Amino acid sequence: MKPEDIHPQQQRENPEPAEAASPTPWAVIVLTAALLVFGIVYIARSDIVNPPAWGDQRTLADLQGAPPPAAGAAVDGAALFASHCAACHQATGLGLPGVFPPLAGSEWVAGKATTVVAIVLHGSSGALTVKGNTFNGAMPAFGSQLQDSQIAAVLTHVRSTWGNNAPAITADTVAEVRQQTASRTEPFKGNADLLQLK
Repeated sequence: MKPEDIHPQQQRENPEPAEAASPTPWAVIVLTAALLVFGIVYIARSDIVNPPAWGDQRTLADLQGAPPPAAGAAVDGAALFASHCAACHQATGLGLPGVFPPLAGSEWVAGKATTVVAIVLHGSSGALTVKGNTFNGAMPAFGSQLQDSQIAAVLTHVRSTWGNNAPAITADTVAEVRQQTASRTEPFKGNADLLQLK
């Protein structure tokens, strides 16, 4: 190409970028390779079963949790309430307005033992009236999570706390309601289902 064949627009263009003969310095290549080899050797020589003292000192038993209570053993209803119920009904038993009903002074809590047991076993969803106020939240079913003695303990705790003064519930009552409602596969539909059990 002759100089006179180059247009003015082409003269304004910069030359194409080029990486030259060695685009990456050898020092960087060697350092990267050394780090890769070090990482492989470090992982290969590491002991994957480190003593608990090196971490947060939890053992396998701590991670597995407590075993279910033995038959006839005392169950702490307050502890069960704190771990399963307080997130919604609050530690004060006052619930959350419009969503989670209060347990303190609730006619459902103080009412028939079989009704409150059925609610805990199968849960509830939809509009439910408690102390004259309507709540439209959902309560999960605990029948598959808790044993009869645990449900009895947590309900006995609820029925005797925050000013409630209802009789204790036994594991036998829970077992009886569990058997009677064994065919139920969905939560109760709030007032529509539960008013018939009240």
